[in-house]
Amino acid sequence: MTLLNPTTETGRTALDRIREAPDRALLAFDFDGTLAPIVPDPRDSRAHPGAVPALRALADRVRAVAVVTGRPAAVAVEYGGLDAVPGITVLGQYGRERWADGVLTVPEPPPGVAAVREALPGLLERVGAPDGTWIEDKHHALAVHTRRTADPEAALDLLRAPLAELAEQTGLAVEPGRMVIELRPPGVDKGAALTGLVAETGAQAVLYAGDDLGDLAAYDAVEQLHEQGVAGFKLCSGSAEVTELAKRADLVVDGPSGVVAFLEELGAALGG
Repeated sequence: MTLLNPTTETGRTALDRIREAPDRALLAFDFDGTLAPIVPDPRDSRAHPGAVPALRALADRVRAVAVVTGRPAAVAVEYGGLDAVPGITVLGQYGRERWADGVLTVPEPPPGVAAVREALPGLLERVGAPDGTWIEDKHHALAVHTRRTADPEAALDLLRAPLAELAEQTGLAVEPGRMVIELRPPGVDKGAALTGLVAETGAQAVLYAGDDLGDLAAYDAVEQLHEQGVAGFKLCSGSAEVTELAKRADLVVDGPSGVVAFLEELGAALGG
């Protein structure tokens, strides 16, 4: 049974265009939950073992391959082994950071990030955050994880309002995710990052694969680009934790292993 079988007409059109003219196609991916399985501690995250080989097989056949992630770009490159993919561009921190050809470009974080860094430990103590709640410092953003608590959903519910208030006070944006709430600089998202990549590469077709709420902005961008004549394909790395993307996707596959299987089949179709 083939995985190259979108459930929507726009998806079929986009996939046909990618197959007919891969040299004009951009393939872009989220990292955690899409190319890498979700794990209890994100510091232990590594790419699915088939991800880099599948991307390598496609890299010489398409216009461009990219990863767009909330992680720092250098961390995604390290954890994914992405430097083994020829010509790949990695946009980190939702597009604030860029890694390409071994060169990392990182702007200074806004002052609100330092204020949140200082305030978060006391805030978690005041609201009674349960054992297992922990802070991930991404330099340009801070994420509060609840996956290791006894009741991750209840912990998220407890933290949503206080973290939203702290974000408002410090001029940051709130980015919800799978058992995590991130406070990050406003004005950047995966949609803007993806749109920029399409303009930069001149791609006439774009595939974006994601799994989490932060990827909805990239889905929005794919749909907006479609109205401008750029064929768009939305691939969802499906999970029981987040279902919003599946409702809008052209194709849903079973987590990172499904994404890899899709890429392997696409590579074979393109002569990989």
